Amino acid sequence: MNKSYSLHKIIEEEKYPFPAEEYSWFKFGDKYYAEKFAIELFNGFVNEYRELLLSDKEIIILPSPYLSIPTASNFLCYYFKKQLNSFLFKNNKKACIESKIYRNQTYVTDYGNLDFEERVKLISNDTYYIDRNFIDGKLCIFVDDIKITGSHEHTVNKILNQYSINGDFVFVYYAELANKEIHPKIENHYNYYAVKDVDDIIKIINGKHFQYNTRIVKFILSLDKKKFSYLINNISNEKCNELFHLAISNNYHQIIDYQNNLVSIKID
Repeated sequence: MNKSYSLHKIIEEEKYPFPAEEYSWFKFGDKYYAEKFAIELFNGFVNEYRELLLSDKEIIILPSPYLSIPTASNFLCYYFKKQLNSFLFKNNKKACIESKIYRNQTYVTDYGNLDFEERVKLISNDTYYIDRNFIDGKLCIFVDDIKITGSHEHTVNKILNQYSINGDFVFVYYAELANKEIHPKIENHYNYYAVKDVDDIIKIINGKHFQYNTRIVKFILSLDKKKFSYLINNISNEKCNELFHLAISNNYHQIIDYQNNLVSIKID
């Protein structure tokens, strides 16, 4: 079984099926909206897949692939998992287990403006690893924030086939571009809807519910020297240290585009 579910459908370019500002803040690290969206997503999902969730299948939940720095959708998956486990507990079922697809990303390009072929070509050079024995034969729920072209779902299915993994697979999305007449660049319209300049980034970082994700780390390290210095001087030393150590854990110090900013961070 291989199925896909999405809570919101993007049908009109100028009509937003979800709060665009909140989605943008979520994409840049505000976990408050990750939890809000996860609750909405689970409530919609369970209405359609209740019987499958209450079957005797062991459930594995997986966020979108990443190496060391979580994606925004990883936090969506975290809160979705909490909702799912509460549901399973109330129905006297075993809790789900989280697994992961490891991804070594090879590019700095923001694929939010690319079409399906361009996205697949871009991510095809990345390397992936999944624990085949751990998830084989299970009900696997892949949670992601948005489906635009289906390139990531295509890639995950390719990995599952490559490792000859059997099981029931369900791809779950907070939103989906249902009208294919709309260009995929609409993804970046949503991503940057409430993030227009460095001050917007600083406000998010200094917020109560912030946690770094891949998008905001790459965004910060890509800033020009002046804007980067301005940002670093307006966030705490703790946040600077965290940024530095997350970046090197993802080997960003080996990417030329990020090196100058990264080495300029003074860590404790």
